[in-house]
Amino acid sequence: MQFRTYSIAMPTPFRGITRREGMVVEGAAGWAEFSPFLDYNPVESAPWLAAAIDSAERGWPASLRDHVAVNCTVPAVDPDEAARIVRASGCGTAKIKVAEKGQTLADDIARIEAVRDALGPRGKVRVDANGGWSVDEAVIAIAALESSANGLEYVEQPCASVEDLAAVRRRVDVLIAADESIRRAADPMRVVALEAADIAVLKVAPLGGVHACLQIAEQIGLPVVVSSAVETSIGLAAGLALAAALPELPYACGLATTSLLDGDVVASPLVPVDGYLPVGRQVFDEVAYDTVAADAETDARWQQRLQDVKAVLA
Repeated sequence: MQFRTYSIAMPTPFRGITRREGMVVEGAAGWAEFSPFLDYNPVESAPWLAAAIDSAERGWPASLRDHVAVNCTVPAVDPDEAARIVRASGCGTAKIKVAEKGQTLADDIARIEAVRDALGPRGKVRVDANGGWSVDEAVIAIAALESSANGLEYVEQPCASVEDLAAVRRRVDVLIAADESIRRAADPMRVVALEAADIAVLKVAPLGGVHACLQIAEQIGLPVVVSSAVETSIGLAAGLALAAALPELPYACGLATTSLLDGDVVASPLVPVDGYLPVGRQVFDEVAYDTVAADAETDARWQQRLQDVKAVLA
């Protein structure tokens, strides 16, 4: 299997990242992606490689739907840019980054108000704090943001620990979604044991692949939102395959993230139409790849990283 390395600029920084790097590879079943974030060590990156191998070599489960409803993603940008992103997306649901380091609750409120105006009264607003609040901060912030948004669909990962997530859930009326508490936890089932969340956010790559995520979804017994890890369209296709295979899919999924990347490795990147993305394999395109191919130094670093992760899986 020949892994090809890409390096794609991100016009708007997202969670401190200004460039997305990773690898794509073709197997018997099709193209797949291996793109753990740069701060992940080989052990943390092992599920990402397992997911890539699973997608490349194994057929995906049968689809129950051929299109998946998606939300647009609004980074920690100013209100005018937030409104522009929402209007350009065509989506009826927006997920907004909040609790960004260096910003205030007032910044979050201004961003949410702009998004609500852009969505209109029928649009749905959800926020993602990426574990940025303490319990008390979360309770105060959620009340303020719910008021500013005229209702929140849910709050994703308000606090870092599962225990704090459970504490917040007992003190607020807004639904709580768990992301990092599932994908970066030694035991994802603690979210259920502690009654820490109403919704499970599943990401294919860090959880070991489409089939592994289906098992987690069945075991966790919570409504699922499938979300991306800011992959190319090849990686996003695996998330769509998972979403399409779930028996129930009550919420829009966080898979419309190609807008965060200034390039792709396919000829026609996955872009939502009327708030939906199509389900199906994405095919690597040599011409598109030429514009985002990593330089020799970056490729060498990723090839070494690949070998280090393979050693963990061996």
